Amino acid sequence: MKKLYAILILIAFGITATHAQSKGNELMKQAQASLDNKEYVKARYLFLQAYNSFVSAGQTDNAVKCAVNTASLYHRENYYKEAFEVLSRLDGILSETESAKARPRPDLHYPIHKERMAMYLKLKNAAKVREQVARMEEAAKAAKNDSLATDLLYQKANSFYALGLTRDGDAAFNSLVAQSKATEDYDLVDKCYRNLINMAVRANNAPLLGRTYEKYNVWTDSVNALRSSKEYAALQAKYDESLATIADKESTISGKQYIIIALCVLAAVLLGALGLLAVMLLRFIMLTRKQKEAIATANEHNLLKTEFIHNISAQMKPTLDTLDQKHPAVKALRGFSDHIQELSDLENTLTEPLETEEVNMQSFTAGVIDNMGLTGRENMTVDVPKLSMKINREEVQLILCHLLNNAALHTPKGNHISVELKKRGPHTYQYIITDTGCGIAEEQRDNLFKPFTDVRDLTEGDGLGLPICALRATRMNGRLSLDQGYRKGARFILELKG
Repeated sequence: MKKLYAILILIAFGITATHAQSKGNELMKQAQASLDNKEYVKARYLFLQAYNSFVSAGQTDNAVKCAVNTASLYHRENYYKEAFEVLSRLDGILSETESAKARPRPDLHYPIHKERMAMYLKLKNAAKVREQVARMEEAAKAAKNDSLATDLLYQKANSFYALGLTRDGDAAFNSLVAQSKATEDYDLVDKCYRNLINMAVRANNAPLLGRTYEKYNVWTDSVNALRSSKEYAALQAKYDESLATIADKESTISGKQYIIIALCVLAAVLLGALGLLAVMLLRFIMLTRKQKEAIATANEHNLLKTEFIHNISAQMKPTLDTLDQKHPAVKALRGFSDHIQELSDLENTLTEPLETEEVNMQSFTAGVIDNMGLTGRENMTVDVPKLSMKINREEVQLILCHLLNNAALHTPKGNHISVELKKRGPHTYQYIITDTGCGIAEEQRDNLFKPFTDVRDLTEGDGLGLPICALRATRMNGRLSLDQGYRKGARFILELKG
């Protein structure tokens, strides 16, 4: 009777596991479809449900894939706490599975470390990035998997360059180049070069851009030479084979004639191929020179633009002083002039350190709101814990005032405004200012923090407030961003290190 019960339990467990696995497969397919359609919140929820189903079915490999995707979608929206919790639970489940089966799975630990590295890279925590890279290296060695070893070099190069660790990035990159040459996987190195060029463009780092382009051109020349050498070697082999055929059939005149004809055709093909290669090489050299000239011209224009913006405010002021200061257009022009000067000053002092002091964030936030006359405003909530942070009081206050003023202007009576302060990492905090007003038009979102992107009536605002706030945040080693997923109004996130 006991044996019968045991058999029935095993059958029931098998049916349950099979059902969970089938459900997990379907949820993972739906999650991937949502991700492809850029429905990120829905994709995150479905990946999380698929992960739970695969855990129930004991399908560790698929559980790891879904958990890593879930964590990636969490930290995409700056929910780092939730992302780290998902990966921590996954570590525990993976350890239990390895212990139960007495079989280590370093190949499954590798993507977990890789996802953590991506989060710490986004948080600009160099020490943690190095720690995760070291763990990825251990996992790749233990797995003895060539594709993981190659991916490790690629990830090390990109992460170190992103953190500004040029020497470490170069070391990883050189290893990747050497390995790619050995395996003839030239596309991976090409992809890494393009990523590095994009990083330099986004950071407006002209020296890094020029240096990378120069190395990229040398690499491309080297690859073209290798490929040409292989093609030439193949043709040479055919040529040698033809000579051997001539020697074997030298006894017959007809055979000699056919061989001579074949050699003539082969020589013509070889000459044609070499001629085509010479033309392609010449075109490439001309293109490279044009690119270098374009980079030099762009750098020169950028310097002239910066100098012009720096001086334009001072040039406008004497003329503005002669006009009627009460006229709306004159006020708008004077405000525009002041904003240009402020923007230029911030750009020129981004690398200068700011003085900080220990501040009680609850009292500080309440003071900012009170000074703006928003205390007691209907439908406004403030959720700031009583904690201390080292910040530059003046810079943070200017940013908060601008964001709250915008929220109040664009939020009609009866709608809601909220101010929150959340901890997102060991030394990372986020102010979250949310309103349920008219929101921001889709076509304006991408250029919201870029100055001078549109032409507007200055009496209705010059559009430089948010770019100035973004530069202030950057100068404090922080970041100001718009929550792209929030659609019920506008939600701005001010990330601070303290």
